[in-house]
Amino acid sequence: MEVLRREFIYIWYYFTVQLEQIFGWWVLGMVIGSAVSVFAKDYIHRAFRSLQGKRLGILGIVAASALGIASPLCMYGTIPIAASFSKGGMKDSWLAAFMMSSILLNPQLIIYSAALGGTVLTVRIVSCFLCGIVAGLLILFFYKDKPFFNFSGFDEPKSRDTAPNLLVRYLKNLWRNVKATGLYFLIGVLLSALFQRYVPAEAMTALFGGNEALGVLMAATIGVPLYACGGGTIPLLQQWLWDGMSVGSAASFMLTGPSTKITNLGALKIVLGIRRFLLYLAYVMVFSFLTGVVVNLII
Repeated sequence: MEVLRREFIYIWYYFTVQLEQIFGWWVLGMVIGSAVSVFAKDYIHRAFRSLQGKRLGILGIVAASALGIASPLCMYGTIPIAASFSKGGMKDSWLAAFMMSSILLNPQLIIYSAALGGTVLTVRIVSCFLCGIVAGLLILFFYKDKPFFNFSGFDEPKSRDTAPNLLVRYLKNLWRNVKATGLYFLIGVLLSALFQRYVPAEAMTALFGGNEALGVLMAATIGVPLYACGGGTIPLLQQWLWDGMSVGSAASFMLTGPSTKITNLGALKIVLGIRRFLLYLAYVMVFSFLTGVVVNLII
């Protein structure tokens, strides 16, 4: 019993230290994320819709990727809105860029990721932005004269932010945000405390440190089963980076995690079909691996 009590004290200490360091970023992320969702979401989607019909060429793909990052919707919200864009004649290459970057990043996750430091935050934003652009370019070049998506059966989503009072609307959205992310956030803090207590820093350095391509590949691979919620992975990543994980490995994990999240995959398989769905998985793994290797060479 004495041993268990001592271990509990150690873990509780690591838990409270980690929570103190990251809790403010979680709160700030929810506050800003809900504000974007309630007050700016429609403007962002109207901005994307306004691109339709304009001869922007590749610049349209760049803009679509940027607007995908700005959009606060999750994948299940992004697909129906993308379906409405598609019905209006939006190019598949633009939709691919918008959806890819929207899967990977949103304003709330950007705030969360600031807890990892300026370098990692910059790497995350740039890599997600480029991932969306490259996805759009691949669709443009290889599916120029044939459709890539099948949005049949999807209607434009109904907004849940309908309360006439703006303050009430915002507070309801914020509460939904707390319920959606709170448990995952606490689990992430607990896991980071357990890692800190029981996993030697040397082990993390050996697995994911340095410039080894194998470490990047392993980080990309574990991102597939471990990723459940963006906010929940931030405490883990913070601990891993402290323990010696390279920035390139972290970048690879941050790309494969959200793009292979099980709920996202289920939605994507519906609109892609099995063959294009497998192409999507291959693209995500290859891009994340190459990104991790390049980041390690630069940083």
